[in-house]
Amino acid sequence: MAQKILLIYNPKAGKGLFVSKLAEVIDMFVKSGYRVEVHPTQAPGDAVERAREVPGYIDMVVAAGGDGTLDEVVTGIVKSGRDVPIGYIPVGSTNDYAASLSMSTSILEAVGDIIGGEPQAVDMGDFNGDTFVYVAAFGAFTDVSYDTNQDMKNLFGHLAYIFEGARRLADIKSYHLRIDVEGNLREGDYIYGMVTNSVSVGGIKGMTGTDVYLDDGIFETILIHTPTNPLEFNEIITALLSGKLDSTEMIEFYHTDHIKIQADEPVKWTLDGEYGGSPRNVEIRNRKQCIRMILYGDKSDVLHGWRNIPGAHGEEEIKEDKFEVAQSIRLISEEFGRMLDGDV
Repeated sequence: MAQKILLIYNPKAGKGLFVSKLAEVIDMFVKSGYRVEVHPTQAPGDAVERAREVPGYIDMVVAAGGDGTLDEVVTGIVKSGRDVPIGYIPVGSTNDYAASLSMSTSILEAVGDIIGGEPQAVDMGDFNGDTFVYVAAFGAFTDVSYDTNQDMKNLFGHLAYIFEGARRLADIKSYHLRIDVEGNLREGDYIYGMVTNSVSVGGIKGMTGTDVYLDDGIFETILIHTPTNPLEFNEIITALLSGKLDSTEMIEFYHTDHIKIQADEPVKWTLDGEYGGSPRNVEIRNRKQCIRMILYGDKSDVLHGWRNIPGAHGEEEIKEDKFEVAQSIRLISEEFGRMLDGDV
């Protein structure tokens, strides 16, 4: 009997490219012996509900879109209580999770990988009871992704985030936080924090080092203290670009499966690039191997330590990504200077 796929896709993601390939995608699945049901998302949260109500006869759910679409599908599957494997066709502007798993950004190649792939158990995150796929973050520029217009993302790609980030530079906020990492208590002022299970964050690979495993039940966590002068700010940037996070006391870095954060005021969080609420108290847990993703061939090896995979996110690729970050910072700084001069 033919296996049945529920294909949930975001028609606006990737400049609408997926829509133009939809007939070919369905044809590939059908020729490989699948029966396909198709659901285009209608609004934010729609993919959650569709995946949560996945019929019992569905053997696989395929998400096509950006990180936000994948987040919604995973959230829905977790809420459904069903152990349904998930295939992913990355069509967004950044596609961090796909980069972590060395997934092809070619739509038809990604479909081929799903057809020839096998389900592999991967970790997910729990954020005050909500599910996230690869990152929960707060602070500087984290609201840029969900406040940037979808049409701008389609037109300018990463530049859309840079343009929006430039507008926000003057509004960077400091938060006084009490942090508990497995009984290790900290208190201080912070401008940024992220709890992640990904090689790539914000389109940049290697920021959390090379000991990144996506199925080990452990998060990589970065917390950045509020700089009080330009020297401290430069220390932060240098440490992030070099990957030497222990080179400055301005950055705290942890490998952990559980973290609690308390704030004196509501703090805006993003989950996989989408708005995740503004709680004062946050508890984040790693849900080890709670979802099965369809991975093809040696791409599944990335789960067990991407640094050991020849050609997978090598040093040259990481250097190129960090060079792009440096350029982005320069562009934002120049834009901020023009703002101060009243030229924009």
